[in-house]
Amino acid sequence: MRRARPWIAVIGVALGLWAGQAWAQDLKLAGPDGQTASLSAAEFAALPHETATVTIEGKTATYQGVPLTRLLERVGAPTGKALHGPALRDVVLVTGRDGYAVALSLAETDPAMRKAAILLADRADGQPLAETAGPYRLVVEGDQRAARCVRMVASIAVRTVP
Repeated sequence: MRRARPWIAVIGVALGLWAGQAWAQDLKLAGPDGQTASLSAAEFAALPHETATVTIEGKTATYQGVPLTRLLERVGAPTGKALHGPALRDVVLVTGRDGYAVALSLAETDPAMRKAAILLADRADGQPLAETAGPYRLVVEGDQRAARCVRMVASIAVRTVP
């Protein structure tokens, strides 16, 4: 009969706690002039949501989330008519917990410039995102490939390009 190894149970519990903490991390936002903000899951859920239907990895789903431009406004990014001149060369860097990151132009995130939605989703087909995709996923409606649909989004930053 094999003896139980209590250290395996301890490691399992520690990993479970760490994973729960990683899942519950706040969303970090950074603006073009150094403004920062952090949103908890509850604060994010309270924001007005919109929908976008996107196919990711062969599966079509209707995602519910906050328009990316609304989140960027919280950290001083220009939108609408205020988005002109040098700000048109700024980029938005969206980074997942796994290190995967994509860049979008600030202009393409603004509904005044682009008709198709770009959302930071927290739900798909009315259900919370799976742990392997959430708690937040960038959803870029209209892309032919879903390569920019970053999963497990942890931070979003506007970077000024000289």
